[in-house]
Amino acid sequence: MPNLVANPAPEFQTTGVQNGEFKPIKLADYRGKWTLLFFYPLDFTFVCPTELLALSEHYDEFKKLGVEVFGCSVDSKFSHLNWMKQEVKDGGIKGVKYTLLEDLGGRIADLYGVLNGTVALRAMFLIDPEGIVQHSTINNLSVGRSIEETIRIVQAFQFVSTHSGEVCPMDWKPGAATMNPTEEGKRKYFEKTLVGSR
Repeated sequence: MPNLVANPAPEFQTTGVQNGEFKPIKLADYRGKWTLLFFYPLDFTFVCPTELLALSEHYDEFKKLGVEVFGCSVDSKFSHLNWMKQEVKDGGIKGVKYTLLEDLGGRIADLYGVLNGTVALRAMFLIDPEGIVQHSTINNLSVGRSIEETIRIVQAFQFVSTHSGEVCPMDWKPGAATMNPTEEGKRKYFEKTLVGSR
C-alpha cells in the first residue's frame, strides 16, 4: 500500500452524481482548494449510510472551511443516483449534499491504495490546495469514522498551513495553544498548558 501522506494525490477523472445530475469530475480541477476524498465500500449497505449522512449534516461546516467533499465507492453512477433517491427511513441517503464518484472496477481506490478485494476500505484523504495529501485514515469495513475528528483534522491542517512555524499538539482545536517546534517553544507550551493545571 503506497504512503500518500506528504505526497501528491493521485490524479483521476470520473463521473460524479449530485442533486440528481451526472457531471464530469477531474481532481485537477479542484487544485487551489482543500479537498476531502472519502472512500466507502458499497451503496445500499449498513455502516455506509451513517457516514454519508453525517458528512452531509456537517456539509455547511466543510463549505465554510473551503473544503470540497467527495464520496467514492466501486458502484456505478446509476447506483449512486438510485441510492440518493431512496428515503433515509428505507436505508437511503436522500438529501446528501455533496458529490458521489463512480469508481467501477475500483481504479481510483487502487490508485489510493485502499482497494480491498472488490471494494474500498473506509479511507479518507485530506488534500491541500497544492494537491498534497496532508492526512489519511483507513478503517476496516466494520467500523465507521468520526465526523468530529474529521472536522478537527481539517481545522488543524488549515491552521498550520497559514501559521508558519507552528504545530498543533494532540487534540488541538481552534483557540487552543499551539507550539513552536523548538526546545524553547516546547518548554513554553508545557508551561502554559500543564504546569498551571497541577
